[in-house]
Amino acid sequence: MGRRAEEFVERATARARLPLDYSVGSLRVVDRVVDGLRRGGAGREEVAGTLLGLGAYVGEVLVREAGGAWVDLPDAHMLRSVFGYPVAVRMPDGRVWNPLGRTVNRFEIGTKESLYLYFLTLHGRRSAGPRRLLTPHPDRVSGKAC
Repeated sequence: MGRRAEEFVERATARARLPLDYSVGSLRVVDRVVDGLRRGGAGREEVAGTLLGLGAYVGEVLVREAGGAWVDLPDAHMLRSVFGYPVAVRMPDGRVWNPLGRTVNRFEIGTKESLYLYFLTLHGRRSAGPRRLLTPHPDRVSGKAC
């Protein structure tokens, strides 16, 4: 997913020079981009690829700025069916979050689902130690972006 985020940023910044630098503040830009997609009147299916790229970017901000890690959700795992995606981000406290789904929610619901506030709500929570409910994505273990 990190690679997908990088490819998205490369394409998006080449066309529009968006300040997507993986900082927390750049999530405000993502909020505005999603809002622009909404105002454009496109259906979710029409912008599905863009939403996936934006969601990967949001997740990568969680990884880079808050110490999260992309994880694969096994086929039979409850979160896979709840989230609707085969990957998620596990935070240092062991909680697992769905930046891809949250990005789609921003598109469908609008300003009540700020991706910037999503980060501020999630990062930095710590418990006694990380839980190992899910295994990191194989590429993440080897040091490669997934």
